[in-house]
Amino acid sequence: MQYDELERIYGRDEYYWGTEPNEMAEETVDAVPDTTGTVTAIDIGAGEGRDAVFFAERGWNVYAMDVSPNGLAKAERLAARRGVTLETIEADANDTTLPESVDVVYSAGTIQYIRPENRERQFDRFKERTTDGGIHTMFAFVDHPEIPTPPDWTDNEHFYERGELAGYYEDWETVRAERFVFEDNSGGEPHRHAAETLIARNSN
Repeated sequence: MQYDELERIYGRDEYYWGTEPNEMAEETVDAVPDTTGTVTAIDIGAGEGRDAVFFAERGWNVYAMDVSPNGLAKAERLAARRGVTLETIEADANDTTLPESVDVVYSAGTIQYIRPENRERQFDRFKERTTDGGIHTMFAFVDHPEIPTPPDWTDNEHFYERGELAGYYEDWETVRAERFVFEDNSGGEPHRHAAETLIARNSN
């Protein structure tokens, strides 16, 4: 999705993605080990905040990062409505660095905006500022020979090759990895996506 379209959609009163958490956010919570301290997490591409707020409701310290000011404003409103707080960061995933060391790096539906030439650098940056035992949860749209390019795919989005996402985490423990194809209706036209998800733990 292009920036102007994103701002237009996020500028509406209704929540485009809804306000309930993604299933992947729930899996992330389950993957975090019991700890006596407070978990610090960053949601890269937080959008309107549904997953970031869900993490905050678990008692975590949460950064919600997105390129969209309108999305971040809605994330703050949702957090206030739910009685929690989070810190928003307006930044592009192509060149951002993490504000501090974190226990969880989470991204659902955003890392396709990281240009291929920037990926190794950005994943290394995210990993370097992740605590020992911390986890990354990532969702990647994957190029698939039997799945046509979706009608709402834009020139600032970039497919991953099959297995590429896992390759950035070869030195970490794989907690969970999945490959799948799913139906979608974004943009108002039914289509399919190929995707991979990965939960990996810093075991170094």
